[in-house]
Amino acid sequence: MTTRPHPRSALLLLFAALIVVVSACSSDTVDEPSDLELAPDFAVPTAAGGTFSIDKHIADDGRPIFLNLWASWCFPCREEMPAIDEASKINSDIAFVGISVQDTTSDAQAFLDEVQVSYTIGFDEEGTVDDEYRPLGLPASYIISSDGVILERIFGKVTVEGLAEKFKTHFG
Repeated sequence: MTTRPHPRSALLLLFAALIVVVSACSSDTVDEPSDLELAPDFAVPTAAGGTFSIDKHIADDGRPIFLNLWASWCFPCREEMPAIDEASKINSDIAFVGISVQDTTSDAQAFLDEVQVSYTIGFDEEGTVDDEYRPLGLPASYIISSDGVILERIFGKVTVEGLAEKFKTHFG
């Protein structure tokens, strides 16, 4: 004899899952690595027609990186992109890179046509960035040193002021 869960139990479970998803997608939590952790390398096509790679950037450019993972369907991602664009213009000594994950390139490009950001945008068409970085939710951002070490993980929406504080902490 099989038993079915009580409808109220199923509803409570669904509600709990919804709370976890919403909080992961909208909270500003920080996870600092306990050991030196190198940022996983990846190569993705960019909106400008080239390719972005962490390792190639470090070898050729050498600036620290602010890496932002986003999706066109993520409302906090949509809300933070103008702030990230403004921060990228203020902090030219840091490379700003946004990677569309968990999204189609066409949906991501349609959103980019609306928002018009000036920093590098890439498309995780194969899912490798999402697999390597394993964000707890979106948006997810990573501050990466000029030698490729993840200095800080930020889960949730960022602001210009918040980024200024974080950059001051990490880069002086």
